Amino acid sequence: MSDSAKKITWFSVVVIIVAILDQWSKTVVWNSPELHRLTLIDGWLMFNLTTNPGMAMGISWAPTWVISIVAILATIGITWYAMSIRKYANLGFMICMGLIIGGALGNILDRFHRAISGGYGGVLEGHVVDFIHFTYVWPQWMPFVGGNASFPYIFNVADIAISVAIITLLVFAKWLLPDEPPKKVKPSEEPAPADDSADPGITAPKPESEDRFEGTEDDDLLPGPIEDEDPKSPGKG
Repeated sequence: MSDSAKKITWFSVVVIIVAILDQWSKTVVWNSPELHRLTLIDGWLMFNLTTNPGMAMGISWAPTWVISIVAILATIGITWYAMSIRKYANLGFMICMGLIIGGALGNILDRFHRAISGGYGGVLEGHVVDFIHFTYVWPQWMPFVGGNASFPYIFNVADIAISVAIITLLVFAKWLLPDEPPKKVKPSEEPAPADDSADPGITAPKPESEDRFEGTEDDDLLPGPIEDEDPKSPGKG
């Protein structure tokens, strides 16, 4: 298996595992009334079933169908980026990308089928199922946060996968982020070939050997013209 195929395989496997675990956990909690409100660790962790029409952490800045379209486009864009950069990326980076896409896919699937089963409206208007809730409250003596919930948001397995991937990329950016791919040289930036005939207006200098023997061709070795003898000139005749 080539290095590129290995990275694609790991990426795909992580995406599938995260999406399956996310949908499985949501289905189990949704269909089990006893899990809708269940304390797991007293004062720390519990199941608290709810639905979220917005983004992660309950952020809702637009109608649900707009948020769904943005989520789908972002998932496609990140997948395209991961595939285009895989040659220069390491395996750890591709696994993190798989966690992000797997989590995004899990929440997108919620929006599709919960829209129908939950009766929320159009196919993009489904709400995301959340159920994991940290219930720890800061001690009263702590300034500014005393008495407040440490993490008031309810989340799911998909959110955990996305958060773990982002935090890992931030902490280990030096080792995980891919190297910048080499830039392609434009034809206009390529150095011109060293060709003396490129400019016909410039005459290339002759080699030194030609200058040294210039004018000593065979015609210079022939005897010059012989002057006609004047029979009347003195000393002649």
